[in-house]
Amino acid sequence: MASTCETFAFQAEINQLMSLIVNTFYSNKDVFLRELISNASDANDKARYTYMQSPDSYANRGEHSIKLRSFEPNTLCIEDDGIGMTRQDMIDNLGTIANSGTRSFMEAIKDGADASMIGQFGVGFYSAYLVAKEVCVISRHIDSKETYRWTSNAGGSFTIELCGENDAMTNAGTRVVLKVKEGCEDYLKEDTLRRIVKQHSEYISYPIQLFTTRVEKSAEEEPEEDAKEGEVVEVNEDDKKEKKEVERTVEEWVTINTGSPLWCKKPEDITKEEYGAFYKGLSSDWDEHIAEKHFKAEGQSEFTGLLFIPKRAPFDMFKAGQKTSKVKLYVKRVLIMDDCDKLLPEWLSFVHGVVDSDDIPLNVSREMLQQNTIVKMISKTLVKKCVEMMEELADHEDKSLYKTFYENFHQSIKLGVHEDTKMRDRLTKLLRFESANRTDPTSLEDFALETSGDTIYYITGSSRKNVERSPFVEGVKKRGFDVLFMLNPIDEYMVQTLREFEGKKLVNVTKDNELFHETDEDLEKGVCERIKTVLSDHIDKVVVSNRLGNVPCCLVSGQYGWSANMERIMKAQTLGSMHSMMGGGDKKIMEINPKHPLIRKLHSDAELSEDIVTNTIHVMYDTALMLSGYSHEDPSVFSDRIFRMLSAGLQIDDTVEEEAPVVPEASQTTEEEGEMEQLD
Repeated sequence: MASTCETFAFQAEINQLMSLIVNTFYSNKDVFLRELISNASDANDKARYTYMQSPDSYANRGEHSIKLRSFEPNTLCIEDDGIGMTRQDMIDNLGTIANSGTRSFMEAIKDGADASMIGQFGVGFYSAYLVAKEVCVISRHIDSKETYRWTSNAGGSFTIELCGENDAMTNAGTRVVLKVKEGCEDYLKEDTLRRIVKQHSEYISYPIQLFTTRVEKSAEEEPEEDAKEGEVVEVNEDDKKEKKEVERTVEEWVTINTGSPLWCKKPEDITKEEYGAFYKGLSSDWDEHIAEKHFKAEGQSEFTGLLFIPKRAPFDMFKAGQKTSKVKLYVKRVLIMDDCDKLLPEWLSFVHGVVDSDDIPLNVSREMLQQNTIVKMISKTLVKKCVEMMEELADHEDKSLYKTFYENFHQSIKLGVHEDTKMRDRLTKLLRFESANRTDPTSLEDFALETSGDTIYYITGSSRKNVERSPFVEGVKKRGFDVLFMLNPIDEYMVQTLREFEGKKLVNVTKDNELFHETDEDLEKGVCERIKTVLSDHIDKVVVSNRLGNVPCCLVSGQYGWSANMERIMKAQTLGSMHSMMGGGDKKIMEINPKHPLIRKLHSDAELSEDIVTNTIHVMYDTALMLSGYSHEDPSVFSDRIFRMLSAGLQIDDTVEEEAPVVPEASQTTEEEGEMEQLD
């Protein structure tokens, strides 16, 4: 019977929608092969399911595979031996944009309906038009002996016809034939096809076979001439027979994917060496990893994950423009994204790994995928698993492991404390700090147990040497308390969100706090008012303090203002000139030590001249600025005061005689010549 060709109109505004799919959904043309291979894998899955349901009806079925082959002129073929399609399947699934056969298949299985349906031919199928000017789909359904051909050039219509005996497929399956566009010929090359499969479809569960041709060279001996009858030929065994090089073309199917990925195996079946080899291949790191987490999540969304913590931090971990996630996202063992920023937050950007889900839809854009609710659920689980890894390192009997980890990634933990409200309590227990009484880092948990009262004192600074001799620290130590040293710039940001720990309030010893105030009405009406009058442009108030040890005074910021260390950090940044607009230019509070002789002298000696008192107060303020960690607004003014006081102490006149200006010889000559000209 002669075959008839029927023409159908697409069930959508194909011209506009196809342009959207080709130009918007896919920024990388390589994904067309990933999508078509995924479709083929789905079709094979459905065929295998059908065989398992009715083993007697489908006897002698071999192993499934996916085949890739390029032809002349400019033709690429992707073929599977899956469930195949009927004529109506082609109309329903290939003629309607964004109709996913896989979704219908899964819904049918849940409802107990007939599951013999076409594989996933939705938006992913139409990615073929990224590289093809015409697509031909030849398919034979598993329950049919007829083969149909679907053809379209992405216009407003497609055709379907019954294939003749010569074109019919012997077994069930689907063959997608692409007429490649001009400029896309590179996708016909074996190396290109191998690269794309390696990147995106390496772990498809079916063998992906590529038809290859290669030239073999072999040496063949020259045939000897037959001796004439009766002729005696002497044979010398040392004589070498002449050989010539012969070339021959070898054609064969080569499997180019690995098959079962490591994360699909059971953790107990994987050795430490296998984990190490996989990590190095995944991260391109020359060093070993320090911890791994292999798990399978079940619940609203099922997925498998394999995460690694490296031993060393990358040098560009927080560099602007770097990828914030190093976890690859797979869907049914097909690589979808290797930089999905929504999988892990920035503070976990050092974690490497893979996630493989069966629930995420493939026929969406990258932007839509990252907003998918399933991806958000996966992200929450990954963050929890990463924190579990850190906690396991902290509790490990080999304490050097966590020490190595913390030295490299303590900034990431602190950034997590600052940003992640849900994980803050667990991350806080992972923090380690030195203190005034300890040179070895200790946890907040241990520090809190050893601290009496309901307060934990801390100080921020650039180094231990910088803070351990601070008057604030000495004063608190004399009262019997230890002080935590927070010596990293990020500590300033972190501690703004970490107000307390296990019921104990965290108090910065460099800030104003009523815990250190004393009431002394005599001093307050005397020297305090005098200092406030002289320094009214610089300080907000003067208070009597009990924490200053051996220094006469110091400067502190308000309870909600910036500490000296924070001002230093902000001024060093690009927008440091704006620090006064953001709270960095507030007036300071001066605390005075009522037991210091200098304060007692200023308070009790009424015979001191006004100039001496004023200069002394200014020098006290200038010295307290630097002692408290602040930078002086005008260093030249401070140096002038110091030099005047040194001169007064040595009883010398600090006035410098000015020398008469020296007149250059050239100028004198010019003047003399001018006078002579006038005389002439």
